[in-house]
Amino acid sequence: MKKTEIEKIIGRQIRDFSLFAESFTHKSFANENPDSPPNERLEFLGDAVLELATTKFLFQKFPDAPEGEMTKLRSALVKTDSLAEIAKKLGVGKFLKMSRGEIANGGAEKTPILADLFEAIVGAIFLDGGFAAAETFIAKNLFPRLDEIVKKNLHRDPKSAFQEFSQEKWGATPTFQIVSESGPDHDKTFVAAVFVDDEKKGEGVGSSKQKAEIAAAKNALENLKR
Repeated sequence: MKKTEIEKIIGRQIRDFSLFAESFTHKSFANENPDSPPNERLEFLGDAVLELATTKFLFQKFPDAPEGEMTKLRSALVKTDSLAEIAKKLGVGKFLKMSRGEIANGGAEKTPILADLFEAIVGAIFLDGGFAAAETFIAKNLFPRLDEIVKKNLHRDPKSAFQEFSQEKWGATPTFQIVSESGPDHDKTFVAAVFVDDEKKGEGVGSSKQKAEIAAAKNALENLKR
């Protein structure tokens, strides 16, 4: 990992490269190399910076939006999957320092690890260049995702969204049913279906009944758009 490579990714000159070396150090590597601190502290800091920058952005962009709506939008923006997708797009996973075991397990492609890495990078930028530098990086890489979130209602709970749609369009409240379950008690898989007036509108799979119902509602919403 070279300083110029990271500078190109974050779009600014680095003053203290040791911060970024730390941001790319996974705890598995640190466990085997005690002199290399893990990125967990930077991740903790970056998470707070992300929340503040995103809150400020939404507060200014939607001056009339209620707190609850902005909270949902913020959660959708900074959720783990979203941050991991940005990390993949930036190509930062290849610079991660991990144990051989974690590398063999595909750690550089794991969603939680990539999301943590993105937060750690934000934390490093904040310490190296201040809030304005971190905010610029976040604005460039994260905030453009808002349009898709709003357009597709990704910030709304799928069950609530489908229930509201069903009541408005058909004047009926949808019902959810668990149609099958499989696997041992400690690792079950559930299949749920959602019906409106006995007509199946969607189906989904999950590791719990609630997750399966959410997946079914999401599938029903997707079917409506087709």
